[in-house]
Amino acid sequence: MNETRSVLRDLEDAIARGTADSRERALWHATDLLLAGRYCEDEIATFGEVIGRLADEIETEARAKLADRLARIEYSPASVIRKLAFDDEIYVAGPVLRDSERLDDATLVENASTKSQEHLLAIAERKTLSPAVTDVLASRGNRAVATAVARNHGAQFSGQGFLHMVQRAENDSILAEHLGRRLDIPRHLFQQLIAKASDDVGKRLAGERPELLGEIHSSVATIAGDLQSKFGPGSRNYFVAKRTVSIQHRLGNLHEMAIAGYAVAHKVEEVMIGLALLSGLPPDVVERALFDRDREMLLMLARALDFSWDTTMALAFLGARDQRITAGELQDLERDYAKIKVQTSRSVLEFYQSRKNPARSGTPRALAH
Repeated sequence: MNETRSVLRDLEDAIARGTADSRERALWHATDLLLAGRYCEDEIATFGEVIGRLADEIETEARAKLADRLARIEYSPASVIRKLAFDDEIYVAGPVLRDSERLDDATLVENASTKSQEHLLAIAERKTLSPAVTDVLASRGNRAVATAVARNHGAQFSGQGFLHMVQRAENDSILAEHLGRRLDIPRHLFQQLIAKASDDVGKRLAGERPELLGEIHSSVATIAGDLQSKFGPGSRNYFVAKRTVSIQHRLGNLHEMAIAGYAVAHKVEEVMIGLALLSGLPPDVVERALFDRDREMLLMLARALDFSWDTTMALAFLGARDQRITAGELQDLERDYAKIKVQTSRSVLEFYQSRKNPARSGTPRALAH
């Protein structure tokens, strides 16, 4: 460590007294020393101080060369990598934005939120991307960026990110095709994509991904006006689902993730029974909440169970006619959902339950905290 500091101190002295050419030579000497050795984080940070100072004083071509040399090195100085990533010249920023593992999600989000579309495109081509980063790319990126993200199978999407991409794909057949080929696209969003895509793209995707186009439960498509239960105890499917879900409930495995899984898989009976068990409400009330055109009861139920918006969105799609909801309607639902307070929704459900079950009183155990 002391020897390294001594060498770098000598370099700094040379920098202070040298010309532009000597500073560039000092930069490459310091970079060669870094790449040739194995150093602890403190030593790498010391290299970063020297290399960072030199990088401020060299031309664009030399900075681009430096970025290319450091981009794939796992022990590159983080401070230098960050400085290069935020360089206005994409020839400098591009290599580290695409390849450097020294950039964390917070830095990538900041970069994607403030820099040029060329910077966003470089980020979109990284080996892996977290949902936090793809959310920014999906909302701020141009067509080339959106297509690159959709094509990147190392990119992960949040539910909102996927929804935004599907909305953008309505008038973009190339983006729709790349999105439709993603193995992680939720089924209900794939169906939205197919419904809005051009005939050619829709037919092609339908042929390639038939497993995502299973028959929609007839009950979802036909429920209107007065609801009558199509999933009651007289149904064999209901009996099997009730036994399965009840066992999971007794084992402590019935939770939000399980409900979301049932919803995405279009398991209507399992969703209804699971929600009834978790909320303490009768199944017919849960059915009405799920399929009624007025979604207030569904939003209240989801809030009372402290479900995330992604899970609530999956439930909303499950209960929608033909499992389709317009972008505007979905935005309105999300806004209404955000306004509902958990405690308020639990109080409403307690009151509703007491009206349906006069013999029972007190807070349902599933809702108590």
